[in-house]
Amino acid sequence: ILELDWQAHLQAWSKFQHPNKVVANIPYNITGPILAQLLGKISQPVSQKFTTIVLLVQKEIAQSLTAKAGSRNFGLLSVRVGYLANCELICPVPAKAFYPPPKVDSAVIRLTPRKIEHPACNPKQLETLLKMGFSSKRKMLRNNLKAIIPSDRLSQLLEKLEINSQARAEDLSVRDWVNLSNNLSSTPSAL
Repeated sequence: ILELDWQAHLQAWSKFQHPNKVVANIPYNITGPILAQLLGKISQPVSQKFTTIVLLVQKEIAQSLTAKAGSRNFGLLSVRVGYLANCELICPVPAKAFYPPPKVDSAVIRLTPRKIEHPACNPKQLETLLKMGFSSKRKMLRNNLKAIIPSDRLSQLLEKLEINSQARAEDLSVRDWVNLSNNLSSTPSAL
């Protein structure tokens, strides 16, 4: 599936009457790449948007996609998808619902791509911040970002944005990440 020419198919789909929807039971081991193909990246959202995407995914992925900032399930995928779409858990699907039963539970999620309400000034910079911010989940944000933002500058930004200096990457909402990136973009010492 990853060898598919997605752009050609998206162009072909654009000829159909809207709204376009996706309903699928996808291979769990490539959920991230499939979501990236359906929604795009922060720096390059898919131009041909789907109105609704309903997927059967592994339960842990569903928990991550629907997690709120500050929860232990909130992670890099939560922010990337949350920037481009709303995600809701429709229903859990226990392993025993399948024959033979898999070793993991599943869940049905609904993604609703949306207009980006609070866009990043520099989406590639936001992607870099996210990658570095979530590089070591248990470390404080300031330690994860010190390789790309001087400590004193980061302290000033966190204070300005009213973000706790002890915060970890999972404590920041999608909007917090965008604000951090946008404030970096407005300074001469940006990434």
